Amino acid sequence: MEITTARVRRVALAVTLGGAVALTCDAVLAGLPHRGHDSPAAGPSAAAPSGPAPSPGAPGIGDPLMPLDGNGGYTVRRYTLDFDWRAPRTPFEAGATISATATQALSRFDLDFAGNTLHRVTVDGTPATAVRDGDELVVTPARPIPRGHAFAVRVTYTADPTQSRRRADAIQEYGWVPTADGTLLYAQPDGAKLVFPVDDHPSLRAPVTFRITTPAGIRAVANGRLVERATRPGGRVRWTYDSEEPVAAQLIQLAIGKFTVLDSKGPRGLPVRDVVPDGLVADTAADRALTADHLAWLEQRLGPYPFRRYGVLVGDTDLPVALETQSLSVVPKDDLLGDRVDAERNLVHELAHHWTGDSVALRRWSDLWLSEGHARYYERLYSDEHGGVRMEDAMRDAYAQHDQWRHDDGAPAEPTEPTLFKVMRYDGSALVLYALRQKVGDEAFDRIERTWVNRYRGRAAGTKDFVALASEVAGEDLTPFLTPWLYGPHTPPMPGHPDWQVDPVED
Repeated sequence: MEITTARVRRVALAVTLGGAVALTCDAVLAGLPHRGHDSPAAGPSAAAPSGPAPSPGAPGIGDPLMPLDGNGGYTVRRYTLDFDWRAPRTPFEAGATISATATQALSRFDLDFAGNTLHRVTVDGTPATAVRDGDELVVTPARPIPRGHAFAVRVTYTADPTQSRRRADAIQEYGWVPTADGTLLYAQPDGAKLVFPVDDHPSLRAPVTFRITTPAGIRAVANGRLVERATRPGGRVRWTYDSEEPVAAQLIQLAIGKFTVLDSKGPRGLPVRDVVPDGLVADTAADRALTADHLAWLEQRLGPYPFRRYGVLVGDTDLPVALETQSLSVVPKDDLLGDRVDAERNLVHELAHHWTGDSVALRRWSDLWLSEGHARYYERLYSDEHGGVRMEDAMRDAYAQHDQWRHDDGAPAEPTEPTLFKVMRYDGSALVLYALRQKVGDEAFDRIERTWVNRYRGRAAGTKDFVALASEVAGEDLTPFLTPWLYGPHTPPMPGHPDWQVDPVED
């Protein structure tokens, strides 16, 4: 990604991608922000100005790989999303309310928002200036927002469910992903901004309320719990979901289509909800029935599952990518219609992410190895124990290629933006965890893993945090050991395997 340090702000009352904005709101979605514990009772004018003079919030949080992801100057407390979905691949009216608290006195602030046709922006019910600047929506309220003030931004727009982007790595396509009778989301890494205005960085989380209206015979599903299913005038149905816990934008799921929802129980009575296209229920039943066993297997190693429910959303799409969307992992249909061992590997991989990647979030994008490496490590370990490739064989193969991967994609904790989801962040990072286990022994490694997911549950953490925690639990400074594994130009010797060899690098 090219990092632009100078940014031009255009002055306008409000603009769309192609011109002036009509300050009238769609009749269905118009309205003032909701008044409750997530919304302010009065606008900025109710507070007397004090403290530092208002200034613009930063357009990004400064992540070195994606510097414009996220925004400065406020903390989101809740998103409320209203989608009036009509038909596959057809634009529809949408609205988003962002309930937030100012962390500085704000003269203006940014939201990550790309694609879509903008209609109207208000702050605490008062029309605000809104200007597009690339993938940023720059909002200037009618009056500055004092530091510590709770405020609500309402954005109405026309959503386009065909909007997606492509990457030249494992992600491939992300954003809206159309299906034959609806849509689903692949928001990772920063595709949520194609769906709604958002503070989009994996370290930033907030609860979400989804209100999705569909035609009769079409079902909507989202992260968390179904709160209400209500029939609207004309026979349309509004589905309301609560995410139950804060969720990072990259882990948000919203799927619409002809689905069957199947409820079951996991360990300790954990609710399990599978969402399956009507025509795939029988063919995917055997693989989906393994979820309770997968949960139990991972709980033995990492402790209790960290969310209130889980389930698999079977994706009726040709996109060969699974994704750990929080509490409802997307698994493409082809993953469940082929070899059983491969299906289980993918199912365990996405489930493992819920401990490492979803519950323990990434502090920065360069920490992705902690998420993908852990998921691949437990995927490989499960496969080893259940008739698949032996863990030692998989790791020896990864070791042989590790210098080549370092050359091509950077060391595990040193990706560039284009190499973010390359093989080094998967098997290459699982190899770091395997080396750590060889170094400290099975018992200490297991204690490191359980302590990691318990200490940082519901928080963001990074590479330095992991190295410090591992050193604390193992009772020795592991910095000299882990630093060359994570950052070095060459692969270190593998403890316990002096015979393992690294293949020469080819340009």
